[in-house]
Amino acid sequence: MFELPDQLVKIGMKRIEGFPVEGFVKGKGPKNPAIMLIGEAPGENEAIQGIPFIGRAGDELEKSLKSVDLTRDDVYMTSAVRSRPYMWKEKKMRNGEVIERKYNRQPTQQEIIAHAPLLDYEIKNIAPLVIVTLGNVGLQRLLGKEAKVSNLHGQVLEHAVRHLGSLEEIDYVWSEEKYIIIPTYHPAAVFYRPSNRDFIEEDWMKIGKYISVMKY
Repeated sequence: MFELPDQLVKIGMKRIEGFPVEGFVKGKGPKNPAIMLIGEAPGENEAIQGIPFIGRAGDELEKSLKSVDLTRDDVYMTSAVRSRPYMWKEKKMRNGEVIERKYNRQPTQQEIIAHAPLLDYEIKNIAPLVIVTLGNVGLQRLLGKEAKVSNLHGQVLEHAVRHLGSLEEIDYVWSEEKYIIIPTYHPAAVFYRPSNRDFIEEDWMKIGKYISVMKY
């Protein structure tokens, strides 16, 4: 199994101090996998258990992996941000009481930059056959804000990726290497728009065909 160096984990935790985030979830999986999955950020369950892609979205993801004869142990799972971004909102209870609780939110660009060195290191050292981005946050972290999953999902892209030139910099530069990237929707997309399931299933058929050809 591939693991981030402890020193890099400490750097990542230090860089995100002061932001409204909690927990820390390491990437998980083997080196040289068929697929490296890049999501957005941990949710509540992931932050508590320290495991990427669990809960309802994780179940959906496992269905997609099974459709291409893979399990979560065969792929490397990671995300643009490793700590759960949250915001406080009021929630009305059944008894009428109003409480404040934490809700998931998208990470900010500053939070993504804070954890950029971790993803940079993984991309350089894990060497997957293909990078599969799940949703816009992971896709745009690699290719920039102009990249949209609605336009690019299911396409096989050979492209340089954005990374930080150094720990002191906050602007991305393009890698010299090119990587194979196939964007698709985040597995949770089926919960708020059921029609996305058709796109996701088609995308994973293309992913499966690609890795089967590249393996042999």
